[in-house]
This record gives sequence, structure tokens and C-alpha cells, in this order.
Amino acid sequence: MIASCLCYLLLPAARLFRALSDAFFTCRKNALLAKSLSPQVEGNFAMAPRGPDQEECEGLLQQWREEGSSQVLSTVSEGPLADKALAQSSLALLMDNPGQQDAVSEDKWCSRQLSDLRAAENLDESFPEVLEEETLPEVEGPMWAAVPMQMGPQYADCAVLPMNALVTEQWEEDPAVVAWSIAPEPIPQEETPIWPFEGLGQLQPPPMEIPYHEILWREWEDFSTQPDAQGLEAGDGPQFQFTLMSYNILAQDLMQQSSELYLHCHPDILNWNYRFANLMQEFQHWDPDILCLQEVQEDHYWEQLEPSLRMMGFTCFYKRRTGCKTDGCAVCYKPTKFRLLCASPVEYFRPGLELLNRDNVGLVLLLQPLVPEGLGQVSVAPLCVANTHVLYNPRRGDVKLAQMAVLLAEVDKVARLSDGSHCPIILCGDLNSVPNSPLYNFIRDGELQYHGMPAWKVSGQEDFSHQLYQRKLQAPLWPISLGITDSCQYVSSCQPKRSERRKYSRDFLLHFRFCNIACQRPAGLVLMEGVTDTKQERPAGWVESVLEEDISEPEPAFPRTVGAIQHCLHLTSVYTHFLPQHGCPEVTTMPLGLGTTVDYIFFSAESCDNGDRTDRRLYRDGTLKLLGRLSLLSEEILWAANGLPNPFYSSDHLCLLASFGMEVTAP
Repeated sequence: MIASCLCYLLLPAARLFRALSDAFFTCRKNALLAKSLSPQVEGNFAMAPRGPDQEECEGLLQQWREEGSSQVLSTVSEGPLADKALAQSSLALLMDNPGQQDAVSEDKWCSRQLSDLRAAENLDESFPEVLEEETLPEVEGPMWAAVPMQMGPQYADCAVLPMNALVTEQWEEDPAVVAWSIAPEPIPQEETPIWPFEGLGQLQPPPMEIPYHEILWREWEDFSTQPDAQGLEAGDGPQFQFTLMSYNILAQDLMQQSSELYLHCHPDILNWNYRFANLMQEFQHWDPDILCLQEVQEDHYWEQLEPSLRMMGFTCFYKRRTGCKTDGCAVCYKPTKFRLLCASPVEYFRPGLELLNRDNVGLVLLLQPLVPEGLGQVSVAPLCVANTHVLYNPRRGDVKLAQMAVLLAEVDKVARLSDGSHCPIILCGDLNSVPNSPLYNFIRDGELQYHGMPAWKVSGQEDFSHQLYQRKLQAPLWPISLGITDSCQYVSSCQPKRSERRKYSRDFLLHFRFCNIACQRPAGLVLMEGVTDTKQERPAGWVESVLEEDISEPEPAFPRTVGAIQHCLHLTSVYTHFLPQHGCPEVTTMPLGLGTTVDYIFFSAESCDNGDRTDRRLYRDGTLKLLGRLSLLSEEILWAANGLPNPFYSSDHLCLLASFGMEVTAP
């Protein structure tokens, strides 16, 4: 501003007097509205760089004040409309194009002087609203700020200069469009709500005004008053109801070994103490009767999880993975609802068998539901619950099929009843296979033609069709020495029982009192008179050789289906793997930001007529009826919450929860 004043002093005296007169008549109303004008203006000028003619500038300003103050009172009664019109005409004069003739240019220079004086009078007025800022290049020299002219409702004819943005720029256009001021100090702008964690990667954080429980809201889908999933009516008799949860809770050791998968997460939410509290809160909220967990770290299980779950009323069974692995599977149930009949841990590792050389495990429990006393003398069939975590490697589908065959054989043995049928079965866990993959279809449909199939295609996790060499499945998939048939049953459980007991006569059995070796003297026998010196004599009628009846039975020869495996458990999935209301697939996990489904709950269902279709089987509720389930989420929703894990869900998987009912029958 001082530089402008110095420039103005070079004008002729008459031109300067005319400019001061215009300034008086134009700014007389704003002089009345200004707060403590003299101290503010003097203070602002005192901050500016001092030049050789500074005293003359201050004197000129003081003279203008004295002349203006004598006529301020005469203008107080004027209305706001006249003041607005005067402000608009003054602003239009200031914004004129500087490229006019000299006569018009003279008025413009006076208007610039007037603009400077107005700005000096209003340096401390509040800046109502910033309308526009121009990007100007930097120049050397004193620190000045070029600020565009602004208009407010009461100060439209004055250049209101904000003191809250540090700018070191120089104008290149006409100086009439800007007013000069001392470089203002920056003021902190109101911070907008942002995600409080750093290192978010490609995932965008949601606005914090939307709570996480609203973004990740999961609805309960009730089927208790509806027909079954295929539209077939179910019985309306009394039922034993229970809920089951399957959850991969992400072992801390595995998370730290693969830390590159969790770069989008803040370290605080990956801390085990934080995650453990979140997991326990989730267990308490849904309160399942049966809890099937995967990736349960052994030390965390014995030190924290098992004691906490026991306090919640659970009885827990745990199976650690074989080898040097530190995590495993756990199945917990409430003894107020079930009584344990048997527990069978399953190890998939078989020494000397290359197909089963991995450390994955499973756990199979047979539970007897406890019917409330109010129902009287009724009974409920046992319930078989199987929990597993299958190998992850997307390239080794052959290993996954073999592991699943071992688990199904164990389930077949545990769930088989005396009449050869099976009790209700629930099979759940992390199967590391996507919906409608060959492995998924094998569990659901009960059969699979695998011969010649690429191994990567079994799980459908990734597409390796572009690779030149691809491992392909050959028949038979596993050797008979494994002791499991192509029907996923143990060989011992498939042997036919003897129809009748063999009967032998007494005379026939007496032939076996002696044998030839009994009449031979053992080598090295000490000779003792009267004891070992005698020779065994053959009894009368002794036959040198006895034709013994062949009572041995040949091992049954099980026919092996060429390139195919099957099972007879009749399982179907609780979830449909599609969200019709969103028009997108369900998601249970998000590795590397890509949503997919690998976690399942399968349950026993009766097969029904498939009509003209032959590609898959249809099922209806049998002894075990699906009453409800907790809905899953879409990939888009999980992206909005920064993926998995997040501050709300402390695992890289979502929990699966379903409610079932079992028929109660009279004895």
C-alpha cells in the first residue's frame, strides 16, 4: 500500500486534490462504520516497509480524515439504497479496463488511490466470504499480498482484505482489480471429519459422521415363518432350536507373517488386545449355541479365549495344526443345550503320502441335544458338527479334494446310525474355495468327475490357465492304502458283516492238539535226565498232515470309479452367495482388497426331484430345518469401511451365523 502511495505522490497536485475529494464523498459512510479507525490504520501502516516519503503519506492520510470527519454527520441520515448504489458505481469504476485513453486513465488512477484509502480504513473488518482467488507468480521484494476485491452486504464499496491467508504473489493483470495489503497470517481452517488412521492405501475412508455399525449393518433373515428355500412346506411340529456361528478369527502369528496384506490397516486395530476385545464382544452380541472357529492361535486359546468362553458358558475342544504350526480349529458348545457323545480330531497329514503332506486339521463332534423338560418324553436325533480349515494354496486342488475326502469319511463314521443312515450334519469352516467351484459342487451335489481337471480349477480362487505347465488330476486321486474309498468312506466301515457264525465239530478241533513242530527237539535245549531226554511219541492215529478248512476270508475288493468321487451325506449351503437387493455377490473375506466367499455352513437336507434339470440337485429341509441366517455384505460396502480388518470387525473374514430347528419326536 505504501508503494501505491509513493506512486500517487508523483501525480500533479491538481490531480491528487481531485482524487482526495472523490475519496471523501465516496467513503464517508464507511468511515462512520469503521471501528477505531485511527489506531487500526496507523498500526497497519506502521507494519509496512518504510520508504523515504512515509511522513508525507501519513500526513496526506491525516488530512483526508480531518476533512471527512467534518461531513460525516451530515450523511448519517442517508438510506441504505443510496449507499448501495454509490458502492456499485465505485466498484464499477475500480474494475474498468486499464487500456483506455489518457483522460479516462486519469480518473482510474484516482479510483485506485481511493481504493487504497478505503482498504486502509477497513483492514480489520470481518471478511464475509471469499469469492475467488487468482493464482499469481512469485516476485522478489517486500512481502505483499494481492487479494481480489470482495463485496459484502454492508461493505460493498470498499475492498475488504482478509488477514488470514499468507500469500507471496504478484499481480500480472491491471492493478485496478486488486488491492494491496501486508502479507496476512494464515488462520487454521475448520478441519473436516476425516478417517483418523494413516496408511489407508487405495481404500477410501468413510465419513466419520456415519457410524461403523451403520455402514456394516447386517440384517437377520428370518425363515421360521416361511417355506423352505425351495418353496416346499415343512412340518409344524415342535422343534429344538439352536444357533451356530462359523468364524475365521485370523491368527495373530499368521497376520504378522503376511503383514503386506494389511498395509491398509492402522497398527492399533491390528493389536491382539484390541482384536480380542472386539471378537469377544461379537461373540457376546450374537450369543451362538455352537461356535466353530478357525485360525485359533494356541497360546491365545489357552490363555484368553478358552477361559473367556468358559465364563460365557461354553465347553471347548481344540485341535492344533500338525507340524510347527501355531494355530488350529476349535469347536465350542453350550452344555445347557447339548451333551457330548464323542469328539474326533482329524489330521490330514499322512506320512509317506505326497498328496496329504500338509498340516491342516479338522474337528468332528457328535452332540446330543438336550430337550427342555416341558416337552415331556420326547427325543431328538444326535447332531454331528464338523469344523475345518482347508489348505489355501490355489494351485493344489488335488490336496484340497483329498483333505475333504478324509473329513467326509470321518463325518460318515461319526454320523452313521445303526440302520446305515446318518444323523443331521453341519459342516462348516474356511474351505478356501469359491462358490460353484468343483470342490464346492462336490460337497453340495455329492459327486465330482475330476479326471484331467487342472488342479488350480478345483477351488476357483485364481485363474492359472495362461501358464504353460498345469498340474492335472489323475485317477485314482489317492491310493487304496489311505483306507478311504471313492465314496469318501473308511474301508473298515464298508466291510460286510458275516451272515452266520461258523460251527466246527469236536473231532475236527481235536486235530489241532498236536502239530509236527511239537515233536521236534528245540536246538540248544539243555539235556536233563528224566526231563528233556525223552522223545515225544506220536499218539495212536496221529496224522502227519491235517487238511484244515480254509476259514480265511478274502479282503473285499471295492470297485473304484474311474476319475470320479462321491459321498452320500446330502449337504446344502445356508447361504445363496448372492445379494439380490444389491445385485452383487456376497463376500466373506477381502484378500488384497478383492472380495470373495470362502467360508461356508453346509447342513443336511433331503434331496428332492430336480425336474428336467440335471446340472445340480435340489434339497428341502429334512430333520434339520434352516430358521434364519445373518446376512453377509458386498465388496462395495466393505470398501466403504476400509476393507477387513477394520475398527469394527477385527478379522479378515466375516462371521457366518445361522439358526436351525430339529424335529422332536416321541419315543
